[in-house]
Amino acid sequence: MVVHCAARVHVMQERSDDPLADFRRVNLQGTLKLAQAAAQAGVKRFIFLSTIKVNGEQTVPGSSFTADDCPAPTDPYAVSKFEAEQALLQLAAEGAMEVVIIRPPLVYGPGVKANFLSMMRWLSKGLPLPLGAIHNRRSLVGLPNLVDLLVCCLDHPAATNQVFLVSDGESLSTTELLRKLASALQRPARLLPVPQGWLQAGAGLLGRRSVGQRLCGSLSVDIGKNRQLLGWSPPFSSDQLLRQTALDFLGQDAR
Repeated sequence: MVVHCAARVHVMQERSDDPLADFRRVNLQGTLKLAQAAAQAGVKRFIFLSTIKVNGEQTVPGSSFTADDCPAPTDPYAVSKFEAEQALLQLAAEGAMEVVIIRPPLVYGPGVKANFLSMMRWLSKGLPLPLGAIHNRRSLVGLPNLVDLLVCCLDHPAATNQVFLVSDGESLSTTELLRKLASALQRPARLLPVPQGWLQAGAGLLGRRSVGQRLCGSLSVDIGKNRQLLGWSPPFSSDQLLRQTALDFLGQDAR
């Protein structure tokens, strides 16, 4: 078995003249070379960690992405991941090797970086944040839940040549997430109820529209296919995993 997680991921300050070519070089061509080598070596199953961004950037209120939705990647990273999925499924169709594709949303856990780490830093300092009135729905997945699904897909016969989404089994608003994190950090959540529309407008005026979308937009996933085909449900709750993440942050912060 091969579980392929390596990738060129989001580049916050892209300097490439052709970002799509750079993403394809690693995420498409590199993945395909590895898969071909694995098939030649007699590997039975290749598990590819893709991204929910293959489905799209956001869901409308009251709806969720499913594994069988028509893909709608928009940025170079998501396009390169979708093209890699297609190349792998073609290998599987030719009988070279079984393939399983998993598309996670934001992954968090001990050692998490980027925006999730920034949120914990803001909350730990007790800073007031204008994020107390956001009513979106976003799915996340804690690393232990993601790993548990990967392990399930290693040899489950029903996973053969399938695409799965993954999450903690619930969707949270940005406001709910911050309150849960603050509780796990044993800090007060000083969240000001600034209207969501104001936040998005302000982000647009500052040239940070994408930040406003991530804070206020919805991205919810449906993992019903996992339960039906694999009998898999996330073994850990988001409360458990957020607490674990917060404890690790506090331990590192103390050092």
